[in-house]
Amino acid sequence: MSRIAVIGAGSWGTALALTLSRLGHAVRLWAYEAEVVESIEKHRENRLFLPGVNLPEGIIPTNDLEQALDQARFVLSVMPSHACMQLYERMLPFLKPEMILVSATKGLDAERLMRMSEVIRSVVAPRFAPRLAVLSGPSFAQEVARGDPAAVVVASEDAGAARSVQQEFSSSALRLYTSADVIGVEMGGAVKNVIAIAAGVIEGLGLGHNPKAALITRGLAEMTRLACACGARGETLAGLAGMGDLVLTCTGHLSRNRSVGFELGKGRRLEDILGSTKTVAEGVKTTGATVELARQKNVEMPITSQVQRILDGRVSPQEAIRQLMDRSLKNE
Repeated sequence: MSRIAVIGAGSWGTALALTLSRLGHAVRLWAYEAEVVESIEKHRENRLFLPGVNLPEGIIPTNDLEQALDQARFVLSVMPSHACMQLYERMLPFLKPEMILVSATKGLDAERLMRMSEVIRSVVAPRFAPRLAVLSGPSFAQEVARGDPAAVVVASEDAGAARSVQQEFSSSALRLYTSADVIGVEMGGAVKNVIAIAAGVIEGLGLGHNPKAALITRGLAEMTRLACACGARGETLAGLAGMGDLVLTCTGHLSRNRSVGFELGKGRRLEDILGSTKTVAEGVKTTGATVELARQKNVEMPITSQVQRILDGRVSPQEAIRQLMDRSLKNE
């Protein structure tokens, strides 16, 4: 069994820590919030982000990064995308070349237009060449915590690192596939959140199944165009980290991004929606980054562009849909 540091104690980080602890690994779970550490120590429960789920004694919570990273073989980072660079800069003195750094954050750095593995490499590479992997796929935290079956992808340019993560993280409830397409896996995990906001808008407007099916299909086309322009393989976006995660996030009631879109469709202001929850909807920040990245790559992304306009308050959800439907006709 391995010692694993999980950096980020939101719902997904906590669910992954629980899954790894069930396998017998020694897990240290770093939380930004002192109240999360206190909740786990006193009640064996993350009442802030994953209430109602009992956490075994094998999960040691901490607010101390040095303690969390001490002798860790795997460092599983599950922080919000906007916090990734700052946290890795703080972690750098305690990281070692033999550690396998696994990013499970689904988002883009909105300021630098970088994927999480690029952010991590930019921080760590001046000191040593990091062994990097990324983890993504259709996986709601609450269901993973319950032990419901799920399948995800671990991608790395280092085949040995990918196999190690696959072997150490897989269980009868969580099946890991390996891939060498880091770009495709990360882009799928990030951009699907943008399309999920649009799916929520459709539901909030009270529209039916037809527009959602069209949205998911054309949204996948947008995701694939941008990912391939960034260097991904198209078939990756047809797999778990692309289509699989997109379908889940667009249709599942546990999706935070879909929930944001739903409230927008109901007419609520974005500021009020975000102010009413402690959880992070990665798609909100990722939308602007995706639009700018698409502009730089000369990739057409009409759905994503309309989501950005809705988030900015430049267009109503109804008008955004009308503009999408009235675009010039073309081949599929």
